[in-house]
Formats: sequence, C-alpha cells, structure tokens
Amino acid sequence: MSFGQGGPQWSPGGSQQQPQHRFNPHNPYGQPASDPLGGESQTPDWAALADASATRARRKRWLLIGGGALAAAAVGGIVATAIVTADGADDDKRAGGTSTGQRPEPPDLSSDTAQPEPSFSSVAPLPPPDPKEFISSADKDKAPLNTDSLFPGKRLTMGDRGYLKGATGDTENCAAVAKGGLGTVLTANSCERVLRATYTRDGIAVTVGVALFETEATAKKAVEQSAGSIAPLPGAGVPAFCKGGPVCRFTANHYGRYAYFTATGYTTPKSVTKGDSNAFQSGDDVAEFTFRQIVRRGEAQASAAATAPAGNAGGQ
Repeated sequence: MSFGQGGPQWSPGGSQQQPQHRFNPHNPYGQPASDPLGGESQTPDWAALADASATRARRKRWLLIGGGALAAAAVGGIVATAIVTADGADDDKRAGGTSTGQRPEPPDLSSDTAQPEPSFSSVAPLPPPDPKEFISSADKDKAPLNTDSLFPGKRLTMGDRGYLKGATGDTENCAAVAKGGLGTVLTANSCERVLRATYTRDGIAVTVGVALFETEATAKKAVEQSAGSIAPLPGAGVPAFCKGGPVCRFTANHYGRYAYFTATGYTTPKSVTKGDSNAFQSGDDVAEFTFRQIVRRGEAQASAAATAPAGNAGGQ
C-alpha cells in the first residue's frame, strides 16, 4: 500500500490538475524516486528511511536521558527538602515550639529550678588546739600530774634497750632535791614542784628530775642559769651513785613550762668518761622518754579541749 503517488490526479470533472506532493513517510525528503524507464518509481528510498529512523531514535534516547536526569534531580531535591523539613519539625516538637526554620533557644533552667543551693558558713572554722599551749602555762596545764602518770609502768624500753624503774619521788621543795647551785636557780625562778624517777640498766643508773614552772619563759631561764645537778635518787634496789668521788654526767633541757635534768653514773665506784657510749646512751634514752611524756601530756589535753562542748574547752 502506498500513499501520495507521484502520478497525476484527476478531478471529477475530468480535467487534468497539476500533481501535488504529499508527505510520504517512506520518502521524507519529498523527492520522487527515479524510474529507470523514465517514469516515477513506486519503490521507497530505503537508505533515506534508515537515516531518518536512526535520527529519530537518537533524538528520543537523548530526550529520555535528559528527562531522566532532570527527574532524578527533582526527586532528590524533594526528598532532601522533606528530610530537612521533617528534622526541623521534630526539633520544633521536642523543643515545644513551632517550625520557623530556626532552632529554638534552650530554656533558662536557672529560673525554673527549685532545688536549694548549698550554703557555706562565712566564718572560718577554728584551728585545732596546739598541744604545746597546754603545757606552756600553768593557766592551761590543768590535767592531773603525778609520778605514775609521768613515769608509768615498771619498765622503760627505748629501741632494743630496756630499763628497770627504781625509786620515784615528788616534792614541792625544789631546792631539797638539787645539788650545787641548781637549788638556788630553781628557787629564784619560782619552781613549783619536782618529780623524780630512777632507771637502771647494766650497772648504770639514771635519775631524771622534772621541775614545773609558771610559764615556759621561767623554765627556759632556769635551764640557762642552771649549775650543779639534780640529786640522784637511790632506793628500790638501786644503790647510791654519783656520790663520794666518781664522775657522773649531768644534762638540762626544757619543753613548755617543764625543765628536766638527768644525772647518770655507775652503781659501782666508776666514773663516766667522754667516750663512754653506754653511759651516754642510757642518759639520753631516759631524757628522750621524759620529753615524749611531756609532749603526750600536751596532746592529751589538746584532744580533750577539741572534743569538749562549747564553753568548756578550757576546763579540765
């Protein structure tokens, strides 16, 4: 079947009209095919038709590709917009506001809190009592004192060295238990009392005498002015020592309102020499023990004052 024949068309009146060229899909260029016999051929130009078909196919493919890309971009934009819108809406819902394109400011919690704030006292706590204060003045040093509390037990141990306690004594006549010029010094500085104890080890005897004064200043002054020594205290199995000629070692020291003196010698007629480490060690051990006992006395009174009810801290 063919359309748009190239032959003459006849009108109903029988007159001959000029031939008209109609669009022939098989001949898109509108040119009549040549008939080798001199007439118009009825066979289509297949090469031209193939070129036209290929052109249309290419155009259609590019249109499809371009349209697909545009469609994909449009869909992606719609999805992204939906995600952003959804996120903004969720944030607005969580914040309790409406979607305005901006994140709401966080609520001011400081004005809504009802929890009480911690309060701190503007008054600084008092420092703990100084133990030395309680043994530096008779006004504060009120704890009971005797030879049993100052020289407790029957044995004294310092390191690996043990000492047996002998006789003890307590007197308010300070000059009576002093030798040489020490009695005068004690009296001049208003000595209140002297407590003594004797310890022995390996034939060496040590008597320590603790003198009490009103203040630390007077105790220090008595030590600085001291001459002579504390009188050795025999008894309770300890024979007389530092008497009748043998040389003894004497020391003097103080802590707080307490001055303490030692007299060290052999229980046999033997003198203490400068290189006698045993005698020196024994005298130092007893003096160190006495010092520690005075310190403990101050610590005990300070601890009692720290735990006492308000208003009774100074009482003993």
